[in-house]
Amino acid sequence: MWQQPTSLFTDHYELTMLQASLHSGAGHRRSVFEAFARRLPDGRRYGVVAGTGRILEGLEHFRFGAEQLEFLERNRVVDSRTLEYLEGFRFTGDIFGYAEGDLYFPGSPILIVESTFAEACVLETFILSALNHDSAIASAASRMVAAAGSRPCIEMGSRRTQEESAVAAARAAVIAGFSSTSNLESGQRYGLKTVGTAAHSFTLLHDSEREAFEAQVASMGRDTTLLVDTYDVEQGVRTAVEVAGPELGAVRLDSGDLVEQARWVRTLLDDLGNHNTRILVTSDLDEYAIAALQSAPVDAYGVGTSLVTGSGAPTASMVYKLVSRRNDAGEFVDVAKAAKNKSSVGGRKFALRRLNERGRATAELVGVGERPAGDANDRDLLHQFVDGGELLPGWTGHEGVLRAAQRHHDSVQELPGVARRLQRGEPVVPTEFVDEARQAGAAL
Repeated sequence: MWQQPTSLFTDHYELTMLQASLHSGAGHRRSVFEAFARRLPDGRRYGVVAGTGRILEGLEHFRFGAEQLEFLERNRVVDSRTLEYLEGFRFTGDIFGYAEGDLYFPGSPILIVESTFAEACVLETFILSALNHDSAIASAASRMVAAAGSRPCIEMGSRRTQEESAVAAARAAVIAGFSSTSNLESGQRYGLKTVGTAAHSFTLLHDSEREAFEAQVASMGRDTTLLVDTYDVEQGVRTAVEVAGPELGAVRLDSGDLVEQARWVRTLLDDLGNHNTRILVTSDLDEYAIAALQSAPVDAYGVGTSLVTGSGAPTASMVYKLVSRRNDAGEFVDVAKAAKNKSSVGGRKFALRRLNERGRATAELVGVGERPAGDANDRDLLHQFVDGGELLPGWTGHEGVLRAAQRHHDSVQELPGVARRLQRGEPVVPTEFVDEARQAGAAL
């Protein structure tokens, strides 16, 4: 959970836009903003929504206290009228969106904010920073989990990213199917399962590998995981078995040819009578390395750098655009950006996932206006998270993570089997924009 005000996790120009809109009077117009991705990272077949729960948690702390206001005044970011507005700021609008853990495709209206322009404007950077980071991590994690099959994946990338990003990455990874994390702060905040034993430095601290293993086993029990590649792997495995016996929980391999090494380590463990001792592999794994290890007798994967950097796609490239707003007559008018290669679709959206008779997704239906009657198998994708400024229950904290993880599992099951493969290609589910005029004609 956020421990500090989140209001300055934003860009300077959000507040100068706010000032100008208050000056013109348009800042109080009811508006609809939408977060979406124009495209998926090159070659990816689907994306995973993550970060929504963190946004909702941060929204509770999106306040401008004395310290924040003094900073803005001292640096002349905004004028006195805007400071007065910010002093009493509290989001009073509505927020809808895809359930965290669900899948998204190009054009999916992932998050919809309905409020005054002023309220929605100042949230832009905070919303995008959480969605872009967490969705990138979750999307990479989902591919890794798919490559791992039934074998568990452990998130262990904290030392490869910024400290708050590490917490967010652990949370996103668990939503996408990782079984546990090494990050203790994420365990405290979100109730995630945390794991870990020892690094090479622990072995090097002792006068011999045997002394290090004996100390670890005496402290943690025989079912611990011993890191066996500080020196010679074969001797490390033999020493580990001699110290811990057949109850040894696992050995960890962190270097070398992991496929070949895992095979002969498995044979060696079996020859020594340790049939139940598992093999955990680490060492800069990504989804492709995990897939290559499918034929090896590996029991679990520890993933760090590639996960927390999005495995080649460190951002989901989502944008946040005004799509509708009231005019001077109080009527809603659709608005859209028309710039080349950066266009948007105006209007407040609905979103459905069309499923066939076997429960497999065949299309992402997105349109403006009222939701069409459609097919009985269509699944509504938009949920309400905030009503009149009040956070609705079930979307944050540990409960929110569990809910998101289940949603992700169920959503992946809806995909065609090809989506779980690592081949490059177009989005596995096409986005179809439903024409409002056709809907009206069909209803006549």
